[in-house]
Amino acid sequence: MSEFLFFHPNLEFKSITLPEEESKHLIKVLRKAKGEQIRIMDGQGNLALAIIRNDHPKKCELEIISIEAQVSARNYRLRLAIAPTKNNDRMEWMLEKCIEIGLDELYFIETKNSERSRLNLERLEKIAISALKQSKQFKLPILGEIQKLDSFFKLQQTWNCERFIAWVETEKNEGLLKHLQSNLNSPADILVLIGPEGDFTPDEVQLAIENHFKPVSLGRTILRTETAAIQSASWVSAFYNS
Repeated sequence: MSEFLFFHPNLEFKSITLPEEESKHLIKVLRKAKGEQIRIMDGQGNLALAIIRNDHPKKCELEIISIEAQVSARNYRLRLAIAPTKNNDRMEWMLEKCIEIGLDELYFIETKNSERSRLNLERLEKIAISALKQSKQFKLPILGEIQKLDSFFKLQQTWNCERFIAWVETEKNEGLLKHLQSNLNSPADILVLIGPEGDFTPDEVQLAIENHFKPVSLGRTILRTETAAIQSASWVSAFYNS
């Protein structure tokens, strides 16, 4: 059986057809044929065993043999809200690495110093699926459309989570890890807000504080936006898995 994971968004039916890219990888690249078995996931936590019934390189047909597992979630939830950079490659790389580390939701925000107001979510979702398969995880993160910062504050009001805003002006001893350690009884549901290269304005930080965000430092050096996201994901993962 192939060690590779494949993706289909719906495993409810006994017979399914893989998307073209997945079909091409399975049949043309891996040279799998009719009658061979593969594992497939739906991005919702389900892992299934399937058999190839039609090895067409563009529309490979599979028969679901069994749903092997309802894969449990991690022992924490991480949500990131980030002002995307002008360079698409950096955002894609950041998304890939954060998923490998552990990420549940990613929202994009537009701030006063933002460099980008549009995103190709379809491409980002493909990268997310690829990262999910590569790291052998089974829950596809939520990817939110880009929105104004004040709209995001309205969106997150009902979430039962610990809220942090990474701000360069924060005292270096007020680090994210220190806050996590001092709030052991709080929900293991973390939201980190990360600004653009020019950082948040003082007014934006004040608005975040009014919405129950705590300013935190991510270290003693100035990080790029995408590095700050990966740093946040790494620290939260290390804290809850130590």
